[in-house]
Amino acid sequence: MISTVATSNTTPSARQRRIGNRRNVRVPGRLTWRDSSGTLRFVSVVTRDVSDVDAWVECQAPTSIPLYRLVHFQIERPSRDSRDLPAVLQQGKVLSAVYRVGPYKSATGTPQGYALRLLIEPGRAAASGRERDNLAVAN
Repeated sequence: MISTVATSNTTPSARQRRIGNRRNVRVPGRLTWRDSSGTLRFVSVVTRDVSDVDAWVECQAPTSIPLYRLVHFQIERPSRDSRDLPAVLQQGKVLSAVYRVGPYKSATGTPQGYALRLLIEPGRAAASGRERDNLAVAN
């Protein structure tokens, strides 16, 4: 019997780099969206970490938001002046998409949190200081 072992060369430089630099920031916020029946829903959240292009939020109440749902994300007004927040989050509502759902809580059956991709205009992204060199372009 011949047995082979496959090894992967995953060095820190070979790993996939993130688009934005994440910062550990815990500030209160709010998500609003329309469900499948058109009813307006909202939930209070706390950010765990943010970057110029995405954010991870934890819900304060049991809430189930489907993957790829468009939501409006905003930081509560008293916390918008934080220097650790990206400029796009200091201005108000940002249209975002849920691109990852966290593990489910056994007690409630709802996710622990959501990863949001901030859907910002290219002009606003350039103004906020995001580097264009890190983006992949598809033709």
